[in-house]
Amino acid sequence: MAETLHPRPCEASFGLAEKVGFLSDGRNLPDHPGSVEARETHMSWVFLTQNRVYKLKKPVRFPYLDFSTLERRAAICQAEDRLNRRLAPDVYLGVVPLTANASGLTVGGRGETVDWLVVMRRLDAAESLETLLLERRLRPAQIDQVASALRQFYGHARHVPISVERHLGDWRHAIEANGRVLLDSRFRLPVGPIGRTLAAQRRFLDARADALAARVRDGRIVDAHGDLRPEHVWPIRPITIIDCLEFDARLRALDPLDEVAFLHLECERLGARWAGERLRRRLAARLGDDPSSGLFLFYRSHRALLRARLSIAHLYDAAPRTPDKWPRQARAYLKLATRDAARLDRMLRTP
Repeated sequence: MAETLHPRPCEASFGLAEKVGFLSDGRNLPDHPGSVEARETHMSWVFLTQNRVYKLKKPVRFPYLDFSTLERRAAICQAEDRLNRRLAPDVYLGVVPLTANASGLTVGGRGETVDWLVVMRRLDAAESLETLLLERRLRPAQIDQVASALRQFYGHARHVPISVERHLGDWRHAIEANGRVLLDSRFRLPVGPIGRTLAAQRRFLDARADALAARVRDGRIVDAHGDLRPEHVWPIRPITIIDCLEFDARLRALDPLDEVAFLHLECERLGARWAGERLRRRLAARLGDDPSSGLFLFYRSHRALLRARLSIAHLYDAAPRTPDKWPRQARAYLKLATRDAARLDRMLRTP
């Protein structure tokens, strides 16, 4: 499956619905499974068999990504496979074409390429970090193993050059972008807590810009994972972390301390703050985590506000899936963001 992708444009007669219908039938897949579970996400259709996962990108265009052409989907599938092999080398199995000929569609067969599929080995969802946290089955040794894998990953991650001015400007832009969405009156989210959280984050940027600048000067901005959530982590041997943010390298250019703060936040949201704390302690020396700087708390607060924004932004869609889910999820993240921002504010006000 490790072929070079050379997509041929096809103004084909096969639309997304036909492709989804074809891939939902196990008789059409290479491993000929007895059944296929099809799941729709914001950007993809995912087809799960007993042993394999086939991922089809939707031909969508959003302000932050463009999958609207066959060429773009080819490139993003190739990037997803390549980048995820960094942390899940035995899970990502390559990219295959979805082709069309006189007989119809086929996976990896002869004919004109009409789309591309990322192929993965299916992992046991019952053993993901998210499930282990929710079911209170996670062992401290497993968190230690995750920390060890991340320590090695960040130690070898490619450094991303960026100027201090650009870095600080990006942070200010990110805070304002969160505010524009979260304060949209259509969503009826609590204006007071959001405003106080944004204000605390702005004060941190004004008062502690040197802490962020030092991270840049020390070369701590790297090509990271970009979406380090418990649902993407398998604390098994070897430690496996999937679904990195492949569609925009700028969004993966991160301080690893920021990523770990995100995973710390998610562990707490799932009722296991102890796991996040243990992870943080194990990585503190490698990541240069100085609690007195307030940086970890700033990162956590921003991540919570960003997740609230991404949640509620689903309601901008003309026909959002599970529309009742997103306001609840946004409010849960806002609660965490507000609490962290209050702690951050107290730290800033303490002489």
